[in-house]
Formats: sequence, structure tokens, C-alpha cells
Amino acid sequence: MDFKLRSQAKIACLLEKGVDILNPYTIDIGEEVDPERISGKGVRIYPGCRIYGKKTVISAGTQIGAEGPVTMEDCRTGFDVELKGGYFSKAVFLDKANMGMGAHVREGCILEEEAGGAHCVGLKQTILFPFVTLGSLINFCDCFMAGGTSRRHHSEVGSSYIHFNFTPEGDKTTPSLIGDVPRGVMLNQPPIFLGGQGGMVGPVRIGYGNVIAAGSILLTDYAMDNKLIIGTSHPGEVRDLIPAAYPRLNQIVANNIIYLANLAALEEWYIHVRKGFLEARELGGFLYEGLLEMLASARKERLKRLKAMAEKVSQPTGKDLNQQAAATRREFCSSMARMEEIFHDGAGADVVGDRRERFLAGFEKAAASRQTVYVETIQALPSEVSNLGVQWLRGIVSGLCEKAAELVPSFQIKV
Repeated sequence: MDFKLRSQAKIACLLEKGVDILNPYTIDIGEEVDPERISGKGVRIYPGCRIYGKKTVISAGTQIGAEGPVTMEDCRTGFDVELKGGYFSKAVFLDKANMGMGAHVREGCILEEEAGGAHCVGLKQTILFPFVTLGSLINFCDCFMAGGTSRRHHSEVGSSYIHFNFTPEGDKTTPSLIGDVPRGVMLNQPPIFLGGQGGMVGPVRIGYGNVIAAGSILLTDYAMDNKLIIGTSHPGEVRDLIPAAYPRLNQIVANNIIYLANLAALEEWYIHVRKGFLEARELGGFLYEGLLEMLASARKERLKRLKAMAEKVSQPTGKDLNQQAAATRREFCSSMARMEEIFHDGAGADVVGDRRERFLAGFEKAAASRQTVYVETIQALPSEVSNLGVQWLRGIVSGLCEKAAELVPSFQIKV
């Protein structure tokens, strides 16, 4: 049986399951796609779409290609997801996540419930917590963003926003935390607004409730909460370019470490909290596997980029360094092997203490009758329970950062 006939056989199988394929002759289904991982309940595939990948999962109510053709490869979707047009590869979209026409979503992305973007949004290695909304014409790779409590009260990125995630030296050690995991998972934090026609030069950290004025370019951290931040443009001048100078080396290394620690905390949250919600539903086990896979990809990417930068930092800079600066560079370069050991798979479990069990006991009691609806259950937790959860996850972040700080004592790592 040739490829065309195999694709037609897959399409026929999906039609029998109840998938609504508006024009079967215009779509292509890869022979590796498993029809058992595609729900027959309310799934609609519009003309011109291509679906590939043995890991692909399409849950009930998902709509693919409503605004234009979609190419989808090894993606996993929850209930009622809308991928309206574009290219999607190796990403997870939880319930009611959505992306508009011209989207380009690549490896390592997680869009949690009701997160999404308008037309022409590019994402890679990006994690959006529930309700986070991206406008149009946005490049937002290598970011984590949280905040907000509903679709009306959500964190937002204005149109034509750029997260600058590639330095003149060719580094991508640029992951930015807009919000944080320990507070963000409780879905009770004030939203963050990043004004349109602006950007940030990663890696930076932004606190909850902050409003960044339109047109602002951020170069430094604003980890405090509830501020109006108006960025300034660069002064006009011409300087000599000094290769590999790394004037922001402390900020870059510290923020990468803090980002990795937040990924570890999120992994623990998925393992001990998310898992039960997902495994109780159709195809949910595959979604859970996908979430852990995306976090593993994110961790691998961050360590890979740090290691590559360390190799550059070890090279001559083109200018004389004072003894302290030279020693700081050597300290960072020599720490990478042990840094990778600290942030291994499951690293968050190494710094738990008794906080996790105290939170989980309270969580199980409070959520016993509601463990099918994630967002509503988390938001209904009593404050004393959610506070225990924040303490547990903060303990993971601070514990891992303290371990890393012992390797690079010259760097200021302030969580």
C-alpha cells in the first residue's frame, strides 16, 4: 500500500470514529499517527491540514485549521483546543488553548488552559500559564509567563512585542521569567501587562501585577510587584565593540539558574498535582507524558546554552580583565559539570523537606470531590492550603539556587 493509500486509510478510520473532516481529500495523515490517540468527540479538521507524528494526541472538541492550513507534528492537545492556522511541532496545548493564523510553535512549548495568541505569533521553549494572552506579530521564545485569574483578568503581551533571545555573541542563555512558578501555579496572582511595540533583552525577571509601558525595552530585572515601568531607549552613541565582553554575566548566569530551579518546581507540581487531573480523563495520560517531556526539553536546552556560553567565556575577550573579573569567569566555566548534576531530571525532589506532604494532605482534603476540573479546583483551595503549596515550591527554587550558588560564590543569585 503506497503512502497516499495509507493516509486515506487513516482518514477513513478517523471518519468512522466520528472526527469531522470537512474535505477528506485535502488533508494528509502520516502513517505513524495512531488513531487511538485521536478522540472522535467533536474533533474537526478543516481542509488543507497535515497531521504527523506518532506522539500526536488530539482530544475531544479540538478544532484544527479554522483560519488556514495547519501542519501539526507530535503535538498533544487537551479539550476544545483551537489551532487556527500555522505550524505546530512538539508542543502541548491544554484545554481551550488557542493560536491564531500564521502561528509558529516549536519544541518545548506548553500552553496551559485558555492560554493563546492572535495571528503571527512565534514560540519556542515557551511556557504560558492559564489565561496568558499574546497579541499579534509577536516573537516570544525562551520565556515563562504567568499571572491572572480568568480570561477577563489575564496577563497579556501587546502586539509587535519581541523577547530578544539571541545575543550578538550568538548565545541563547536568555530565558526570562515573567512571574514565577511557586506563586503562579495557584492561579491567584495579579496579571502582568507587557505593552505593545516593546521588548525585553533576556534573561530578565518581571514580578506580578507589573505594567510595562508600550514601547519600552527592558534590560534589567523588575522582580518587584505592582509597578508601572517605563523603559528608556538606548542613548545615541558609537563605541568600540569588545568581543565576548559579557558585561551582564552575573545577571545572565543568575537568571538562568533561577529559571532552571523554577522548571524543577514545575516538574514537581505536574508530578504530584497535575497528574491526577489528567489521568482521570480521556487521553489524559498522554498529555501528562507530554508535559514532562516538554520540561525535560526545556531543562536540556537551558543547560546546553549555558555550557556553550561557558566555553566562549573561557576564551580571550579582546580586552584586559582585572583579576576579580578573570577569577569570576573561571569560576563559572569550571562549574558547568557540577551545575548539570544539580539540575538533573527530578531535581526538585531532592529539596522537598516536609513541605510537600503538608501541602498534599491539605490539597487532597480540599480537592477530594473536584479532581476533574483543574483550574476551578486550584482556585478554590483555601488560602492556608495554597500558601503551603507556595512554600513547598519556593523551597525547591531556593534550595536548588543555594546549591548552585555554592559553585559560583562570586555571583549574586537572589531569588
